[in-house]
Amino acid sequence: MTIVDDIQSVEEEIKKTPYNKATSHHIGKLKAKLARLKDEAQKRASSKSGGEGYGVKKSGDATIVMVGFPSVGKSTLLNALTGTESEVAAYDFTTLDVIPGTLEYRGTKMQFLDVPGLVRGAAIGRGRGREVISVIRNSDMVLVVVDVFRLEQYDVLVKELYDAGIRINSTPPRVVIHKSDKDGIILNSTVDISLDRKTVQSVLSEYKIHNANVIIRENITVDELIDVVTGNRRYLRAVAVINKIDLADERTIEECRARFPDAVMISADADVNLDSLNERIYEEFGFIRIYMKPQGQPPDMDEPMILKGSSTVADVCSAIHRDFVSKFRYAQVWGKSAKHAGQHVGLMHTLADSDIVTVVVRK
Repeated sequence: MTIVDDIQSVEEEIKKTPYNKATSHHIGKLKAKLARLKDEAQKRASSKSGGEGYGVKKSGDATIVMVGFPSVGKSTLLNALTGTESEVAAYDFTTLDVIPGTLEYRGTKMQFLDVPGLVRGAAIGRGRGREVISVIRNSDMVLVVVDVFRLEQYDVLVKELYDAGIRINSTPPRVVIHKSDKDGIILNSTVDISLDRKTVQSVLSEYKIHNANVIIRENITVDELIDVVTGNRRYLRAVAVINKIDLADERTIEECRARFPDAVMISADADVNLDSLNERIYEEFGFIRIYMKPQGQPPDMDEPMILKGSSTVADVCSAIHRDFVSKFRYAQVWGKSAKHAGQHVGLMHTLADSDIVTVVVRK
C-alpha cells in the first residue's frame, strides 16, 4: 500500500465519519494523520527529484508568483505587465521554467514570476509540482489566475496550495505549544473555544506529543491546530485574477463578479484593467517610504527605501547590510511612528510611511 493509498483511505474515512461531539476527537486525529501523510508525500516527492528546485533569486521590493492552470494566460500577463519576452502559445505547458520580470510602479520594483502551470496533485509532486510549490513558498504574494470560462479552476488551485502547506489570505493562529517532560496535555485558553481537551490531545498524539502546555488565544478549528503543530505552514497574501474577459459576454462577467467580488477582472491579451491590477497589488502590500538620514547630515528625500507595511527598524537594517542587525546600537526616528522628533528606538520599532530614520551601529 503506497502513501497515496494511505492518504485516500484516511480521506474516505473522514468523509464517512459523521461529525458530532462524540466523534470530534476521532476526526481530529484523522485530520492530523492526513496532514502528516501529505507532508511525508511531499518530502518523498522532493527526494525523488533530487531535492532540486528552480533557481530563482528574489529581487526588488516584493516577489509575486502567478499561479494557474496551463494555458490560462500567465505568460501573456507577465509580458503585458513587465515587457518580459516569455514564450506564449495556445497549448499546455508552454512555460517549462520560471520566467522572471520586473514592474516599476509608484516608486517600487516588483518582481513577477511565471511558473509552470499547476495541475491536480501538484502538492505531492505531480507535474513538477514540488519545484513550483517551492518557488511559491518563497514569494511574498500569489496571483491566482483563472480562465473566465473555467471558474472551477480557482477551488482546485487553492486546494493544491492548501495541501502544500500554503495558507492564503489568513494569519497564523494565536496558539503556543510548550512541550514538557510530564503532566500530559494541559490546555489553557484566554477565550471561549470550540476544541475540547480530548480533541487537542488526539491531534498532538499523532505527532508523538504527549506532554505539553497548550495556550490558545483565539477560537480555532482543528485544522488550524494541526497547522500550529506541524510548524511548516506559509501564510501569503493572494489576489484572484480572472483573465480573458474580452472573450466573455456580459452575463458571464456578471457571474464571475457575483462569485468572486474581490477578484480583478482582466484581459492580458487585450490590455484590459491591468492598471487596476497593478494598483491592487500595490495596495495589498501597503508599501511605505522610509527616508534615510546619515548622522549629522540632512535626510535623503530623493530616493526613499521602499518597505512593506508593518516593517520595523530591523527590516531597514537588513536592507542596508546584513551586519547592521548584529552591530545595531540604536536608531532615531522622525515622523508618524515617533513619539517625538528624533526618538531613540530599538530594532522592533514599527515604522510608518514617510518616516525619517538614522541607524547607529557599533564600529
